[in-house]
Amino acid sequence: MDDAVYEKYKLAGKIAADARNYGTTLIKPGVSLLEVANSVESKILESGAGIAFPTNISINEVAAHFSPRHDTRLVFKKGDVVKLDVGAHVDGYIADTAITVEVETNKYDELIKASSDGLDEAISLMRPGLNLSEIGKVVEKTITSYGFKPVDNLTGHNLKRYSLHSGMSVPNVANAFSRFKPKVDDVVAIEPFASNGAGHVISGDGSNIFLCSESVRTRFVRDNKSKMVFNRLKNKFKTLPFAQRWSEKLLTNSDILLKKLAFLGLLKHYPQLIDAKKGIVSQKEHTVIVLEDGCEITT
Repeated sequence: MDDAVYEKYKLAGKIAADARNYGTTLIKPGVSLLEVANSVESKILESGAGIAFPTNISINEVAAHFSPRHDTRLVFKKGDVVKLDVGAHVDGYIADTAITVEVETNKYDELIKASSDGLDEAISLMRPGLNLSEIGKVVEKTITSYGFKPVDNLTGHNLKRYSLHSGMSVPNVANAFSRFKPKVDDVVAIEPFASNGAGHVISGDGSNIFLCSESVRTRFVRDNKSKMVFNRLKNKFKTLPFAQRWSEKLLTNSDILLKKLAFLGLLKHYPQLIDAKKGIVSQKEHTVIVLEDGCEITT
């Protein structure tokens, strides 16, 4: 890896980790989800990085993919199990990291520890040439040793410049069909999820997180206004996800326009990912750079 690129990944990792840690200090009963999301993102921007994706704040049975709207009144409640997932980038080189916080109770300490220990075990194994099914095997063994289930249809992923999910998946369960093997200099986000429910997520309501989804279909959209709005979003956010609340600063009647663009296939609207039995879910995530003899945590 080029030294300059390496330093950008390292800086992005430090900024993302600092923003994550800062965000955890803000999560308290009665505090607005919107306030925390905005504060975390401001911290990233003030540190000189870009926001790689909207801050995810997923609570209890929601495993991933929720970011507050611009007008939400949602607040944290005592006992909530909150997954705070944060992303920063420096010149497109991304760091992705997450932590679980239980709000002023300790009922789910073991569940939180299960995903955290699963991550530690996965990181200790990561090296070039490793079949990533081995990562899934050790994550599953670790989480089930606590009496919980790993979420079988959520995975880690590799990161490339301006690309959050770049094809390689890091399973959280034993997977005989996984053939992915990382190479030296690959950048990988590892993120075990533990559940006391189904250990399998299904799609719920919209997450308020969007992605410009240019494809062959784009050419057949005849509505010039829609194409103009799409191009404005694409020029602003490029290949990275963006939040509904960010679009409020760019567009008039943003909700209507986002729904229309999603209907036309120009935007992808991510669904919330919810445990199928509405069990409580924990998550822990770090980004690593694969080295010749192991890996280096950037976050």
